[in-house]
Amino acid sequence: MDRELLRTVKLATKNHAGVLFRRAVRHLPHIVAVTALVAAAPRLSTLLTAAVGGGGMGWARVVPCTALFVYNCACQYVHENTYALVVSTENITLNAYMGNNRPMLVTNTLFRVGGAAILLSNRAADRRRAKYQLIHTVRTHRGAHDQSFGCVTQEEDDAGEVGVSLSKELMVVAGEALKTNITTLGPLVLPISEQLRFLATVVLKKVFRADVKAYLPDFKLALDHFCIHAGGRGVLDELEKSLKLSPWDMEPSRMTLYRFGNTSSSSLWYELAYCEAKGRIKRGDRVWQIAFGSGFKCNSAVWKALRTVDAAGLAPGDNPWMKEVDMLPVDVPKVAPIDESSYQIPN
Repeated sequence: MDRELLRTVKLATKNHAGVLFRRAVRHLPHIVAVTALVAAAPRLSTLLTAAVGGGGMGWARVVPCTALFVYNCACQYVHENTYALVVSTENITLNAYMGNNRPMLVTNTLFRVGGAAILLSNRAADRRRAKYQLIHTVRTHRGAHDQSFGCVTQEEDDAGEVGVSLSKELMVVAGEALKTNITTLGPLVLPISEQLRFLATVVLKKVFRADVKAYLPDFKLALDHFCIHAGGRGVLDELEKSLKLSPWDMEPSRMTLYRFGNTSSSSLWYELAYCEAKGRIKRGDRVWQIAFGSGFKCNSAVWKALRTVDAAGLAPGDNPWMKEVDMLPVDVPKVAPIDESSYQIPN
């Protein structure tokens, strides 16, 4: 059974999640489905259950845009010595907006169809062939705040057209969620020196009422690669500035947004695949995945590379970037002229 699973998961990298529906999922006791921005009917969990014929434990947890929380659930609650399959998708075709409300048109331009399948194992025997080990997960949910709760909503416009509306406060909300998240994550990953600097500024502000700027720890001292949810250029620009990241650090996220668009939770795996295709992943490296979702949620996962990924050994079907990785990165201007000659206006 193990050999068939590994062989099928390798195929899944080539054909995304579809090949898993009929073969490997029949051997998996736990299946975790992560749907798109807005869940479809029937939901992905229903389709997966039908695909496996009700086999295994038959449970599926659907959480839009929050795959990292699902990974944590899979690790905490599944039985010992077993597997869990996480299927992460985005299918914006279900929620294409046909109206003229500008805040609701943004999703039509950002989101794209994408998917990824990740096989998790808590079997000790799988460590020698696993690529990564999940070290930390931190989930932040700010739904109790009205501004956070209402910044991303599905609603009808004045003409009755249904779409997803993104409010102007989205960037502020995302920043607050990230701040709360890294406050919890920091003590888990940062060296003592950075923690002491951060604590010193807190004491100065809270105890001595000093007018000092809050100290933002240097996460590059503890983490080697950054896979930030490719939600949009504005989000990436703000995080690059806030976390003091370099263009090299932001390259996987920016190229994923450029090439594949916003594919919700699956974008994190396109970004990790980019790092692998570029030959960046070395044994012992730590990867920080940061995801955002409506609600508003911010989730972090830290993975440790258990082996070096040889980019030269990756076949075109093993990684979605292999056919064009040598041409990347490219410069993406903020404003680009539209070539009107490439469009034909219908009579």
